[in-house]
Parts: sequence; C-alpha cells; structure tokens
Amino acid sequence: MTNAAFDPMFGLRLWADMARMGMESQFVMGMRVAGMMGLMPHAAAENARMVTEKGDAATESIGAALAQVARGARPDQIMAAALKPYGRRTRANALRLYRAV
Repeated sequence: MTNAAFDPMFGLRLWADMARMGMESQFVMGMRVAGMMGLMPHAAAENARMVTEKGDAATESIGAALAQVARGARPDQIMAAALKPYGRRTRANALRLYRAV
C-alpha cells in the first residue's frame, strides 16, 4: 500500500466498508443486549470480551495507521488501514453471535 496513483473507487470502497461496519456493530450491540436481558443464548465471557476487545482493536488500529504514515501513504489509505482491525472484529462478532442463535 505505497503511495500509488489516485484510485477514484478507493473512497467509495472505504465508505462502503464504514457503512458495513456500522450495520454490523449495531447488530452486535443488539445481540449482546438481548443476551444480557436473557432473550437469547449469551456466553459467560461475552461481557468481558466486549470490553477487552476494544483495547486490542485500538492498539492494532493505531499501529496500522502509523505504519501507513511511515510509508508515506495518502490519508484515505491511512484511514483504511486504521479501520481494518475494527472491521475484522465487527464481522467476526456478528458471525459468531448470529451462529449462537
């Protein structure tokens, strides 16, 4: 991901990734709240996971963004790299919680 020529579709893909993450995170929050209310199966470690994964994702995100900055990447590339750890986690959480139902 070096500083290549401008890709006009990169911004659209970045927007689509952010929209997907937003929808997945709303789904995950709803499923976790439903689990806490006893409306669906809820693993005992889910509440702790909910808190600890935020710090891990933030650390990964900052590292990925700083790596892109060091390479001289464009701002949109830096943002995409910073969002990737969060996107992986929201997707994994959504799939895991969906399968638990």
